[in-house]
Amino acid sequence: MSQPIRVLVADDHALMREGLVELLKKYTDITVVASAANGREAVQLAAEHRPQVAIFDISMPELNGIDATRELAQRVPGVRVIILSMHAGAQHIIQALAAGAHGYLLKQSASEEVADGVRTVTAGWRYLSPEVSGVLVKQMGRPAAVSLFETLSSRERQILQLVAEGRSSTAIGLALHLSPKTVDTYRSRLMRKLQVKDVSALIKLAILHGLTPLE
Repeated sequence: MSQPIRVLVADDHALMREGLVELLKKYTDITVVASAANGREAVQLAAEHRPQVAIFDISMPELNGIDATRELAQRVPGVRVIILSMHAGAQHIIQALAAGAHGYLLKQSASEEVADGVRTVTAGWRYLSPEVSGVLVKQMGRPAAVSLFETLSSRERQILQLVAEGRSSTAIGLALHLSPKTVDTYRSRLMRKLQVKDVSALIKLAILHGLTPLE
């Protein structure tokens, strides 16, 4: 008999996270090896527990699901990531898949699809909610419009997220092993690249693109 599929669950909403864990416990071919409340913790736990599949909320504090997917690919290659999101826009879906996600589920249908998604990505296939597939089909054939946001580097996105979460330059520097002066330089560069004049505009952009939670 084959071993159960090892899964990590990461969502900053405790009810959603605990609900997913309880749901997955119903399946004998799946076992949850760890759960996390933010993206940075999720990557660390994945490095410790080596799950086969990681289920990431797209909007998490400290490190969002898309950047956590990128970091996980570097630190723990081979883990299959399923993004869980309330966002069904083409931009979020394309960014997640480009970051290396193997699946994309909408939260409203996660309870019916999550186990199938885990099994499908473990078998080497992609798994997309039907609504997500529909969005991508509609997007096909349209001119690719590269937004200013999509020109940001992974480091710039990380700093933008932490700025949007209200972290000081000193706190961001400690989290990312940078000097406060370097963080300030990144902040100024972000404003120039995104063509905004103040931090409040940066925060609005971070929320709009699902980089940080609204609440």
